[in-house]
Amino acid sequence: MDSGFYAACTALMAQSQSLDVVANNLANSSTSGYRAQHSVFSSVLAKAAGRPMSTLNQATNDYGVLGGSHLDLSQGGLERTGNDMDFAIEGAGFFVVQNSSGRYYTRSGDFHVANGQLVTAQGDPVIGEGGIIQIVGAPLSVSADGTISVNGAVAGKLKVVDFKPGTPLESVGSTYYSAPKGSEVPATSAAIRQGSIESSNVNPVANAVELITVQRYADLMQRALSMFDSQFNKTATEDLPRVNS
Repeated sequence: MDSGFYAACTALMAQSQSLDVVANNLANSSTSGYRAQHSVFSSVLAKAAGRPMSTLNQATNDYGVLGGSHLDLSQGGLERTGNDMDFAIEGAGFFVVQNSSGRYYTRSGDFHVANGQLVTAQGDPVIGEGGIIQIVGAPLSVSADGTISVNGAVAGKLKVVDFKPGTPLESVGSTYYSAPKGSEVPATSAAIRQGSIESSNVNPVANAVELITVQRYADLMQRALSMFDSQFNKTATEDLPRVNS
């Protein structure tokens, strides 16, 4: 079968997967603390084991596939809310969250108090240097290093962590991320800004343009597959009967 068919097929699959990534970014462009995902493409050389291939054959049998995606850790904009329960991280780092499923990390700091505990918007406890942070009373204030004071008394300190270089972070929901056990390290360049929220680091205009571009590439691959299919049908109806005659 023509290698062009395989090339167009793998390209369509890769562009379709990339389309999902870009669309998800665009859908979360207004989600606080969201980190954009960017597609990573790789190539696969389709060849029979032990069979030498010419330069031309290598070029026509080198198929592009989606190798995965990587997390964009660039800083999002800080939006002033005036709410004392909103916290933003300026610099590199993540808040630590614990729930029944495990330990997670987030940049979204729209917290509140429930049952005497500091929790996320999803209701999961926020972890401090000494464990779950207990909040009793008001008013609440947070210093740049994450120390929490309630009515002038220290109630705990937010745990802000970073990760070792090359650590793969996996998105779990819109604003939660997971990381391999033992990969977190203390954040050294992070500052907490009370009364602010970090916006998504997605550029809506750039992502809208990327969405259109990826869609066009996918459409082109669909047309190419249709052309190959027509050619195969023509070969089957016109050329194969001659072979048997």
